[in-house]
Amino acid sequence: MENKEAGTPPPIPSREGRLQPTLLLATLSAAFGSAFQYGYNLSVVNTPHKVGTSCGWGNILQVFKSFYNETYFERHATFMDGKLMLLLWSCTVSMFPLGGLLGSLVVGLLVDSCGRKGTLLINNIFAIVPTILMGVSKVAKAFELIIFSRVVLGVCAGISYSALPMYLGELAPKNLRGLLGTMTEVFVIIGVFLAQIFSLQVILGNPEGWPVLLALTGVPALLQLLTLPFFPESPRYSLIQKGDEAAARQALRRLRGHMDLEAEVEDMRAEAQAERAEGHLSVLRLCALQSLRWQLLSIIVLMAGQQLSGINAINYYADTIYASAGVEAAYSQYVTVGSGVVNIVMTLTSAVLVERLGRRRLLLAGYGICGSACLVLTVVLLFQNKLSELSYLGIICVFAYIAGHSIGPSPVPSVVRTEIFLQSSRRAAFMVDGAVHWLTNFIVGFLFPSIQEAIGAYSFIIFAGICLLTAVYIYMVIPETKGKTFVEINRIFAKRNRVKLPEEKKEETIDAGPPTLSPAKETLF
Repeated sequence: MENKEAGTPPPIPSREGRLQPTLLLATLSAAFGSAFQYGYNLSVVNTPHKVGTSCGWGNILQVFKSFYNETYFERHATFMDGKLMLLLWSCTVSMFPLGGLLGSLVVGLLVDSCGRKGTLLINNIFAIVPTILMGVSKVAKAFELIIFSRVVLGVCAGISYSALPMYLGELAPKNLRGLLGTMTEVFVIIGVFLAQIFSLQVILGNPEGWPVLLALTGVPALLQLLTLPFFPESPRYSLIQKGDEAAARQALRRLRGHMDLEAEVEDMRAEAQAERAEGHLSVLRLCALQSLRWQLLSIIVLMAGQQLSGINAINYYADTIYASAGVEAAYSQYVTVGSGVVNIVMTLTSAVLVERLGRRRLLLAGYGICGSACLVLTVVLLFQNKLSELSYLGIICVFAYIAGHSIGPSPVPSVVRTEIFLQSSRRAAFMVDGAVHWLTNFIVGFLFPSIQEAIGAYSFIIFAGICLLTAVYIYMVIPETKGKTFVEINRIFAKRNRVKLPEEKKEETIDAGPPTLSPAKETLF
């Protein structure tokens, strides 16, 4: 027995990454200080509830507009007319996605020059400064400070929405990349939900509390500034872009614990070799490069589909649907809180399932549920006046749509967009990705009221069609990336792009002797 035990080999370090305390805390610090702010600022003034309700979120709109009107009266001794009020409030809401677009265009420069973690830390400037400005806007009697701050907060959101998934995706081992990648959307949804809660009239949605309501966005920024510096920079950034293997290994030891690091380091070396072969890509070169054609088209489809699949329309119609089911205006806010709970629960469910079921299944299931809910909701809105019982089915459709969007179209693209690009092209890809996200966000907000006025409930048929087309593209083009390294995913897309990677060309040259001019074998894509 003793000899047998003496001959037992020492335990082999695990190759499967675990959620070590350092990795968990780094994720919480980064996501709470970045994605949470995006969700909070998106929701805090941009609410679907109708102006004029006796309480709830409709009241918070009246609070802000009263401040605008009173300030204008003190300056000009007259109240502003309805058109000017509409213009100023539209600017207040729409400046956020405009700032997001600006942020998405500068994020590439920041993540390369300052690193992923450094970018997130610098980005807190764009949260703290507007926090101060909005907090003093009432005392200063200047609603212009709110409008300007919304632009700056949009820049903050645009930077964080690209830099955060990049940072988390590069920190995570391949078997946890899906879980950590969905944390971007998880914290966005938590931010939206808490903004809805704090905006209630009994909490901060009142004339005395609204400056605090707006200034709360500075709290996550301060917490991130105090905590994130103690966590490591992305090891992939350190090794591949800075050439500092010692720093990368040190970061990996903190993030992985006793896991065997050699395979991951070797994967980074292979990616560094691929980057040297490709060179550093600009956005223009990314768009022209055949070897990245399907990856680029895929992130455009995923981000456009996420925004154009009808989530804003569902929010817009929610109050009408609740009212038709007999829910009084005073209580519709609590029904919306319930939908927010569904949103959080299903997003967390997606985070758990993404490494078990894979990215494709969640995306396809989510778009299937959303498309079906849109079709049924069209029928409900058209015939509920003739058959009142249909109105209850409308509430079910709203909750079903939110659940479907939360399990796939909302969280999963943040995972996939990190996985399908190597380090050399990730910066430019995220600039395109962010631009598409914010442009489609702005387009939906700008065009939907006109579409709704023109065709009413039939607008949901358009959204159902977009859900279908996006699902077909995902099924036909996007591969399952669960459990694969970045290099392995790159090889899959190389076949679909009908190109050969540099190492494959080198192997063919060695095996075949003198080079030949035979064309590459074609694939389905």
